[in-house]
Amino acid sequence: MASFQFEYQRLKNDKELSPVYHHILSEARIATDNAYAPYSDFKVAAAVLLENGEVVIGVNIENASYPVGICAERSALASAISQYPDEKIVAIAISILAPSGENSTPAFPCGMCRQFIAECEDRNEEMITLILSGQTGEVLIFNSSKDLLPFSFGGQDLNP
Repeated sequence: MASFQFEYQRLKNDKELSPVYHHILSEARIATDNAYAPYSDFKVAAAVLLENGEVVIGVNIENASYPVGICAERSALASAISQYPDEKIVAIAISILAPSGENSTPAFPCGMCRQFIAECEDRNEEMITLILSGQTGEVLIFNSSKDLLPFSFGGQDLNP
């Protein structure tokens, strides 16, 4: 039987992060306050680090017609690509603020966001580091979205 394996880092807290990753995670944590989540009260923010050092923020924006909303990851990535189309995306930090208030549990990108990040990696021709954390507590670091979505669909699948 075939299997899939990957490695990731599990840090006790943000103090173990490099200064650059600590900075973008802090930006994501702060930005959760900007999320528009009147229905779920589950606030998510993402901070995208570009190769030129710029950081672009995105938040989740809910809509009464649920499919019309957008996740923080896609919001941030779309903004980054729109503003800096020629810059490579190095990393994305994602933080949540759950309805219960501050929390220490990381949330993972939904399937649609995993696919979106995978396409950004294909566009980059390089992996994008994912940094996941709540407002406090442990931090998970993945080398690539493809660690979370091993059989992603890509441009190569359109012309088999």
